[in-house]
Amino acid sequence: MEVRLARKRGFCFGVEDAIETAERTLREHEPGRVVALGPVIHNPQVVDRLEQAGLNQSGDLERIQPGTTVLIRSHGAGPDTYAEAARKELNIVDATCVLVKRAQTVVRQLHEEGYTVVMIGDANHPEVRGVIGYAPNVIVVDSEDKLDDVLPIRGKLGIVAQTTHAPEHVAHMIGEIARRPFRELRVINTLCLEVVRRQEAAVELAGEVDVMFVLGGHHSANTQELARLCCEAGVPTYHLETWAEFKPDMVRGKRIAGVTAGASTPDFTIDEFVEKLKSLVPEER
Repeated sequence: MEVRLARKRGFCFGVEDAIETAERTLREHEPGRVVALGPVIHNPQVVDRLEQAGLNQSGDLERIQPGTTVLIRSHGAGPDTYAEAARKELNIVDATCVLVKRAQTVVRQLHEEGYTVVMIGDANHPEVRGVIGYAPNVIVVDSEDKLDDVLPIRGKLGIVAQTTHAPEHVAHMIGEIARRPFRELRVINTLCLEVVRRQEAAVELAGEVDVMFVLGGHHSANTQELARLCCEAGVPTYHLETWAEFKPDMVRGKRIAGVTAGASTPDFTIDEFVEKLKSLVPEER
């Protein structure tokens, strides 16, 4: 089968930095003395490898013993987490993505300048939960349904977005917010350019193939977004973590397959998938 790869795919620099930080920290400490506050990245295969190397990713700050090294994952954490870790005399190693750090700083600055902060994002995503901790009463929205209920009348609004969101969605939400009565509106772009480039490359490839495969963790927001965009491009799309989830019916009658991968997806997952997809013989299609 002919397989085409998206020109931008897989690990971004923030994920690479987080993994390298985790691996270095494990080498520098005794086994069992490093605990991450949740999965370092949203990819089960990488998470498993780090756990096999000795990283505890339980994420339960209350049960961590004094003297333990705590790893802040790539999605970041709120200031209360840092304060609690310091109170418990834990050693902190910060693997937060630099762009998430910037979003945290922007939120704090907007609040200090008198803006009501509005974050466009998924309220349940760990990045968003951490970012909104840097200002009181941040409004989190991801659809226009309840804007009239949550936005202050004639407010002074400062808008940021979850780093992994698609620019089109963010622009739509900004437009919807701007339709409401406000006194002042300030928008700061907190989107990750690497994620945006992967989205653009995926949509471009989707227009050239008969079927798209988006590889990455099922809980990865940026991978979910890639799959959504490919579906919207009108091509049959499958979001799979690994080759183990592949079924021959997915390519039956298809001649050209496109493959992309989320920013947390390692090369070994992509390489295995592409190699096995290319090796399919006609009777398996």
